[in-house]
Amino acid sequence: MNEYIPVLIMMLLAVATSAGMIVATTLIGPKKKFADKMEPFECGESPIVSPKLRFSIKFYLIAIFFVIFDIEAVFLYPWAVLFKELGMFGFVEMMVFLSILAIGLIYVWKRGALEWE
Repeated sequence: MNEYIPVLIMMLLAVATSAGMIVATTLIGPKKKFADKMEPFECGESPIVSPKLRFSIKFYLIAIFFVIFDIEAVFLYPWAVLFKELGMFGFVEMMVFLSILAIGLIYVWKRGALEWE
């Protein structure tokens, strides 16, 4: 049971720190409320259109495009580091993986997501 004491101390310190920050901002923070402050915003910009409007499908296609290449980067680097140790099996598996990603890229390309108007 003694080996769990440092973990318990760390958890208590984390809870105390977060509770302390919440209490400090409640006591010290500004309390003025006005219309501009209470309005929802994203990235510090005032909304131009209503958030209830429908988005174009191009936004979702771009999101798929970024996910495809994020996944590729996450799995391609460790494969490159261990390339010699994996041998031909690792090479074939990575080619299958890259082929699937290429099919996703072709799909996004054919749907016109790469041409922004």
